[in-house]
Amino acid sequence: MSPAGNAPGLPRSAVLALWLAAANPAPGVVVRCVQDDDEPHTVTGLPGFGEITASLKDLVEAWCAGPREVVALQPAPGDPAGVPAAATSAATTAGECLAVTTRQGSWAVVPHVTAFGSALEQGHLVEWQVLPVPPWSTAVAGALGSLADAERDLRTSLITATEALDSLDVARWRDDAADAIEAVRRSSTDAWPVPPLDGRRARVLQLATRLLAIVDLATGDDGGAVNLWQVDQRSTALREVERTARHALAAATYARVS
Repeated sequence: MSPAGNAPGLPRSAVLALWLAAANPAPGVVVRCVQDDDEPHTVTGLPGFGEITASLKDLVEAWCAGPREVVALQPAPGDPAGVPAAATSAATTAGECLAVTTRQGSWAVVPHVTAFGSALEQGHLVEWQVLPVPPWSTAVAGALGSLADAERDLRTSLITATEALDSLDVARWRDDAADAIEAVRRSSTDAWPVPPLDGRRARVLQLATRLLAIVDLATGDDGGAVNLWQVDQRSTALREVERTARHALAAATYARVS
C-alpha cells in the first residue's frame, strides 16, 4: 500500500477514488492532491490512448464526469479483497488498486511505485496501469460489506489493537515509537488532500488508517512477549485487525455517482 504524502496511511488509490467520487472535481486539483511530491504520474492502457502514455490529468478528465462507480481496494497475499481476477496479481504486489466503472466499461487501475534517492530525500515515480475487467460491484460488495458494517468492525478491532500495543509496550522498546504513536493519535482527515467527506466516511477512514499504523508499530518487534505462543497469538490477532482495517478503508472509498 503506497501512502500519499500528506495523508498518513492513505494510499494514492484511495485519494484518487475519493476525488473521482466528488461532484465535478477540478482535474488540476485532483492531480496535485494525488501526486503530492511525487514526480508527475504516468498512465498506460487508458481507453482511447492506445499505446500512448497518458498523464494522470488525462485519467481524471476521462473519469471525473458522467455516471461512474469507484472504489480503492487494498488486497494482500491470500486476501484479494474484491479485486477482479485479471488484476489480482498486480494489485496484490502493489497493495492497492482503483476500480472504476463508467458507461464505457470497467477497469482496474494499479499504481506501480518506484522509489529513488536517499532515505532522507526520497522521491517516487508512479505509473498507473489500466486493465480492462468485468463488472466488479457484486464481488466488491460481498468482500467488503457496508460502510456501517466497517465502522462497527473497526470499533472491535481498535480494542484488540490497543491491547496488543499496550502489551508490547513499544514506547519503551523503541525510541521512535512514542512520537509515532502520538502522530497517529493526532492525524485527522481535515488535513488530508481529499474532498469534504461525510461524517461516517471520515470516521471510518481515520480509524482504519489509525489501526493500520498501530499494527505497523506493534509488529515491528515482539516487545514484552515472553514466549513463542504469545508472539503467535498476538500476530494472529493483529493480522485480523489489519484485514479489517484494509477492508474498511476500501469500503469508505466506494461511491456511485449518477
